[in-house]
Amino acid sequence: MQQIIKGLKKKSFSPIYWLQGEEPYYIDHVSDYIEENALQEAEKGFNQIILYGKDVDMNGVLQNARRFPMMSEYQVVIVKEAQEITDLGKSSGQEALKKYAENPTKSTILVFNYKYKKLDARKAHTKAIAKSGIVYTSSTIWDNQLLPWIDSFVKQEGLSINPKAKMLLAESIGTNLSRMANEIKKVVINLKDGEEINEDHIQKYIGISKDFNVFELQNALARKNASKVFRIINYFGENPKSHPLIPVLANLFSYFSKLLIAQEQKIRTENDVKNKLGLHYYAAKDFMPAIKNYNYRKALDIIDALQIADLQSKGIGFPPMSEKEILKELTYRILH
Repeated sequence: MQQIIKGLKKKSFSPIYWLQGEEPYYIDHVSDYIEENALQEAEKGFNQIILYGKDVDMNGVLQNARRFPMMSEYQVVIVKEAQEITDLGKSSGQEALKKYAENPTKSTILVFNYKYKKLDARKAHTKAIAKSGIVYTSSTIWDNQLLPWIDSFVKQEGLSINPKAKMLLAESIGTNLSRMANEIKKVVINLKDGEEINEDHIQKYIGISKDFNVFELQNALARKNASKVFRIINYFGENPKSHPLIPVLANLFSYFSKLLIAQEQKIRTENDVKNKLGLHYYAAKDFMPAIKNYNYRKALDIIDALQIADLQSKGIGFPPMSEKEILKELTYRILH
């Protein structure tokens, strides 16, 4: 992606940008950059067209692409939600796209935002686009890539972030990069260049409690701090909209699955936790009490308890229970 942005900054434009894949953040990032920067503001009125896939067929898109700019070197045509173009899955739409890609209008910058899907690389229209334009595939990042991503994003915004604040964001928001970027920007606009984001900023500007969150729940469970565990789940129970059960269970399942691997592989040092489980040093340090307090057999029991809690949350095979009751029963089983 950085190579694409680098070329755009140099005003080196491709006639076609096909932006596809599972991670919408990068697709939007490139598309938004083109929308905001390819043309001067005075040029956009006549030369920038935004289309939506559900409203057009391929011929409609290409008719716009074949227009010539007015009082500008380029025109920009952006197709948002291109995966919904009505005839893209049909041979007629694919053939029309192939013919255009074989001879694109050089004065048009044609951008397709094709989210959550990828073109078949074997198809003729895909090969034609790749030959005359740019095909970029945006992949979902893994959990162990999230903390470096947060570091990089914050640095680009002219700030730094401390380890606890970073973990708080990662555990609370996860790998939804679009949401992560939006939440970090809420903090950025309230700080000065060069400042360090801490957990107090996260709580104040984003609303994620520094004391009552999944990250703190994991740490309390790791240390078998029962009083803190029950304070946190009581808070979750009283604030179900900001702490819904399903994401909490997903985070706990990820955490204790790593613990199961650690016990199975007899991992005993922070460095091994960091290198073999892909955890940041700060997280690895906090992971050590869990290794001490829960053996392999107990880790298996906890995974079983989490699966039961998941079924309870869906009402499968168990009587109706509130989210708070499910969490209480689960954490009791983990701690005892």
